[in-house]
Amino acid sequence: MDKFKLVSKYKPCGDQPQAISKLVQGIIAGKKEQVLLGVTGSGKTFTMANVIENVNKPVLVISHNKTLAAQLYAEFKEFFPDNAVHYFVSYYDYYQPEAYIPQRDIYIEKDASINENLERLRLGATSSLLSRNDVIIIASVSCIYNLGSPEDYAEMTLTVRKGEQIPRRSLLKRLVEMQYERNDIDFKPGSFRLRGGEVIDIFPPYQDNALRIILDDAIQQIGLIHPLTGKKISELDKSTLFPTKHFIIPEDKISLGIKSIRDELEKHLKVLQKQGKTLEAHRLETRTNYDLEMISEIGYCKGIENYSRHFSNRLLGQRPTTLLDYFQEDFV
Repeated sequence: MDKFKLVSKYKPCGDQPQAISKLVQGIIAGKKEQVLLGVTGSGKTFTMANVIENVNKPVLVISHNKTLAAQLYAEFKEFFPDNAVHYFVSYYDYYQPEAYIPQRDIYIEKDASINENLERLRLGATSSLLSRNDVIIIASVSCIYNLGSPEDYAEMTLTVRKGEQIPRRSLLKRLVEMQYERNDIDFKPGSFRLRGGEVIDIFPPYQDNALRIILDDAIQQIGLIHPLTGKKISELDKSTLFPTKHFIIPEDKISLGIKSIRDELEKHLKVLQKQGKTLEAHRLETRTNYDLEMISEIGYCKGIENYSRHFSNRLLGQRPTTLLDYFQEDFV
């Protein structure tokens, strides 16, 4: 579906029709800022839902906290059950930044507890933005924080079509490059499993159902299945798979990014050694080399977002990509 369809038993009344008309006209005229006034309980969310239906453009709604964002998400989900309404907030339940205390030679490693459900919702938001137009994202200020490049994310997507000839080995290699993990025992989001020589089950982390591909010399069948029971839900002619992480690096950019990181590392090591900070230099070199080895081997490391500038070829001080970059130019 490419158009928004508002579902509600209510109709605009009172000042709402006038407000809807003026807001729609302002958006069409290119106004950057408009204000909708109203006391609590006056139906502002319903008014904006009508505006969204009339304007028919992708929408970003920013809330100042997770609680209000969750409330708006539930309301817009009810108003637009047939469209893509997503929730995008910080996925950290706990976050401890890395730190070093040179006086006591204590290194505190970066530690974080990621809420897998929130991560799934974030991935659902970006996958919808790249695949359809009828999208509403309810977000917190997390939407202006560093996120992987939308160009790299889009480049790493994989579309499979019924009847398409694709070697089994090539398909599995591509899934691994997209950071899917093979797990024939614990079939969980972000993993795939093999059933015999022909059946490949893939569980995208951004949706509730899994994908089953039956592959011989060509793709014989594509279908949605229940991830727990394996029961078939529907058959598809094609399906697009998105990466399991936002910070995903195409293979051709890995070597260039690693070279850039090593060049910067050498500069910092020289500064530290000149200052007599031998231990700090050793710590930095050891940690960075470990991360680069992980990236070189599996295309990912813990805290890879710290290196994102090098892999996206940004200049020093240039702003990172955010959720806003996943939207088309013409959005509300």
